[in-house]
Amino acid sequence: MSYRLDSQHPVQSRVIPRGDGIFDIVIVAYDYFSELSILCGLLACFGLDIQSGHIYTFSEKGRGAGRDLGERPSKTSDSRKKIVDLFRVRLIKGEVFDEARQNEFERELQGLILLLDQDHLQEARAQINRRFVEYLSRKKGDFMGPLYPVEVRFDNRLSEKWTVMGIRSKDTPAFLYAFINALSMRGIYIHKVRIENIGSEVQDQIYLSDRQGRKIGGTKEQDLLRIATVMIKLFTHFLVRAPDPAMAITHFDQLLDKIVEDKMRRSVLALLSKRGTLDLLARLLGASEFLWEDFLRMQFENLLPILQDFRKAELLRDKEQMRRQLRMSLARGRTLEDKKRILNEFKDREMFRIDMRHLLEPPADLMDFSRALTELAEVVLDQAYEICHTHLTRRYGQPLLENHTVCPFAICGLGKFGGREMGYASDLEVLFVYGGPGRTQSKVPIENGDYFERLCQEIINSIEARREGMFQIDVRLRPYGKAGVLANSMEQLGSYYSPKGEAAPFERQALTKLRPVAGDQTLGRQIESIRDAFVYSDEPWDLQTALHLRRRQMNELVNPGTVNVKYSPGGVIDLEYAVQYLQIMYGRRHPGLRTTSTLEALEGLYRVWIISQEEWDRLREAYLFLRALIDALRIVRGNARDLVLPDRDSDEIKYLARRMGFSGPDWDQSAQKLADEIHLHMENAHHFFVSRFEKA
Repeated sequence: MSYRLDSQHPVQSRVIPRGDGIFDIVIVAYDYFSELSILCGLLACFGLDIQSGHIYTFSEKGRGAGRDLGERPSKTSDSRKKIVDLFRVRLIKGEVFDEARQNEFERELQGLILLLDQDHLQEARAQINRRFVEYLSRKKGDFMGPLYPVEVRFDNRLSEKWTVMGIRSKDTPAFLYAFINALSMRGIYIHKVRIENIGSEVQDQIYLSDRQGRKIGGTKEQDLLRIATVMIKLFTHFLVRAPDPAMAITHFDQLLDKIVEDKMRRSVLALLSKRGTLDLLARLLGASEFLWEDFLRMQFENLLPILQDFRKAELLRDKEQMRRQLRMSLARGRTLEDKKRILNEFKDREMFRIDMRHLLEPPADLMDFSRALTELAEVVLDQAYEICHTHLTRRYGQPLLENHTVCPFAICGLGKFGGREMGYASDLEVLFVYGGPGRTQSKVPIENGDYFERLCQEIINSIEARREGMFQIDVRLRPYGKAGVLANSMEQLGSYYSPKGEAAPFERQALTKLRPVAGDQTLGRQIESIRDAFVYSDEPWDLQTALHLRRRQMNELVNPGTVNVKYSPGGVIDLEYAVQYLQIMYGRRHPGLRTTSTLEALEGLYRVWIISQEEWDRLREAYLFLRALIDALRIVRGNARDLVLPDRDSDEIKYLARRMGFSGPDWDQSAQKLADEIHLHMENAHHFFVSRFEKA
């Protein structure tokens, strides 16, 4: 078998039946890092429980001769190291390992080893993790039993070259895969293994070194390796809960590094070893690379308390309590920069709490999640205004109107912010408005327009967005867009948004989402009056121009052959635009339609019989589904704009299905169910849009 190995056939295998569900499996291959964990994982996926075995590495020139593990010999070299692995396995009850399954095992083995031969270790790991989790899903009862303790001992005297790790524990299915995988993730190289089951107990010996071929000598290094491998072994059995198992276990390994940096507090390790914590971590850490990078690493000190108090914590906090807490924190800041830092730290902590709670809860809390993010944004924006206003009045004095009263200022939300419909990576679309002309009260006064322009710029600069779209202030919907000033007076606003003003038809539509969110409440109500007089006037709605804009979006913002959940036919824009069109058309006659919430407007349309109950049910269901789908895509990609569905045959669509709650032992089937649901809801949305407007 060894001499038949070449670059096209880097592995040979043989299955020898021994009767009563026992098989000997011999695998001879070139030696690759992490190869043993891949082999043990594949055996586990086929329902083969390893009972005993001997694992060796050798080279043709000088048996057992070592090499610098940091170097990879040429693939044509005779000195390439090889492995000979002999496993005695027992078929788990209910499984089949007939000739067809044996041939399937051989094909998958060849494919995985070829990936290792091409230096695609992470891809091979991801494949085996996925297969393993699919198997776990079918065998939940066998795997989710007690978390048995694992005894690990190190001996540097038994072998001249390697450290010998002795393992004793209660035997559980896939024990060796979980443990060997943990070692390989820690960068440990395995040279030889003796596998032995005595009764129901595992007693294995693993001859290992670090990647440079050195023994694991220091007590500290041994302790770290012991803790990390045991924890990863325990965590492996919870991967069935992770949307992306390979991502989850990689992040868990990095989390352990973080704990090590934190001097391995006993309380942390005790919490991590609990079944409930491991279950939550699997769901969290397998959710998003973006989430890990931007939150879990930087907010590590907040993660474990949230996990510890998960059942007690509420998604929605009292808004006034949040405001008081933030004000108390801001009072400790001495300078404007101090206050901005405190403001953003508060924002990030609260976003972390809200995001984690939402990830760990069923999708039914979608609107509570939106409300929690929206109320946080309102509190943060209001306090940003207060600290920036205080800073500028110290320099320029209080802005006064021409009648010498204080000039009011208000911030209005638009888009998802205005509709209380924020999700992952939502930006803050805002409109800044002040009372009117005048000057500041100081020795060197400046005009109100100048003062509020500076104030708006300070507010924008005070709120930091970790990534594009996430709490990023967007002022593009202000009068005249980029060509306009940041802050508009009430007179300018009323003139622009009027039947004789210069506002485009799409701006009338955009104002259906306008809502005062911070600043002077009286001024906010006056702005709403301008909104209602303009949006819900008796001026006819230019439907054809609106439909032309929608067609342009479909043609110009959707790449051929792709499905964009926002802009494609049936995307969430069809639903939102349909509701906004109907609000403008009927809002003058029915004041109950003058709401910034899409769902509230839908219900209002049903109550006045503009839409039927069947349409209301379908559109509401489609809207909630597509919003959840958009959140699931954004949390993975960390990009508010990338809303293109993955290919139907890709792993990404399978992970997306699991994130959306379409979980089951057959990942392909779950992905197909998701695809069917997407098609159904987008078809319903587009059918309503076309039938109500295009054919009108």
